[in-house]
Amino acid sequence: MAAVFFHDGKWFDEQPMLVGPMNHAFWMSSVVFDGARAFGGLVPDVKMHCERLLVSAQNMLLEPALEAGEIADLCVEAVRKLPKESELYIRPMFYAEEGFIMPEGASTKFVLAVYDSPMPEWHGIKVCLSSRRRPGRDQAPTTAKASCLYPNSALALRDANARGFDNAVVLDPNGNVAELLTANLWIVKDGVAMTPAINGTFLNGVTRQRMIQLLKDAGNDVQEVTMTWDDVANADEVFSTGNYGKVMPIVKVEGRDLQPGPIATKARDLYFDYAKDFQVF
Repeated sequence: MAAVFFHDGKWFDEQPMLVGPMNHAFWMSSVVFDGARAFGGLVPDVKMHCERLLVSAQNMLLEPALEAGEIADLCVEAVRKLPKESELYIRPMFYAEEGFIMPEGASTKFVLAVYDSPMPEWHGIKVCLSSRRRPGRDQAPTTAKASCLYPNSALALRDANARGFDNAVVLDPNGNVAELLTANLWIVKDGVAMTPAINGTFLNGVTRQRMIQLLKDAGNDVQEVTMTWDDVANADEVFSTGNYGKVMPIVKVEGRDLQPGPIATKARDLYFDYAKDFQVF
């Protein structure tokens, strides 16, 4: 796997070993991260991802010593160290070294990992309804992209995979649709593109925000709504937006088969056309 790493002012070709059993991040999960993408020398919206990383860090009581622009510059420098044709995952992270229950903010460290991670093909994914839910704002650090939130998704993904599905639609504590386990969710009904309104139980994805704007600019009716499972089950189209695959069609919802629709296809085309403005080579 082609990869580069940055930590403590140095670049590495192999991942640096960072934590031990007394490290707060290892013990108490004081870790936040964000994910951006590079493909064909394009790095769209990397600064937005870095800005969200800082918000996540602050919401997890960490004290980052880098600004978003500095982190974005490091991300671009890392991409330039690898072949232009690479499809890369860009993962900047903050974590705490010291603390008991609460992390000691002054012990916050930064690490960046940029590595090969091929983009998924436009073949569609199959989703079911998850039996697990996103936690409430008073139950978990839902305003951070925090590593401690992901075991819940892992358990739900195991259950979905066991049923023959690739992903699952997860509800919020009130029983409304929040998102997929690993991406934001969209449906289309009667030509209107809809995505669940942000309510503090799941993150406002960077690709989600970009797609709302791109579709609106292209003349589409886009609405952020309170969404039920029945809305998803009866939609004309279902698709996802997220950093890993950007825009992906959903071709099966429980027992119902679907085809990639015109709005999902347009959304993908709009995104990759937009990404052409972010050439770094």
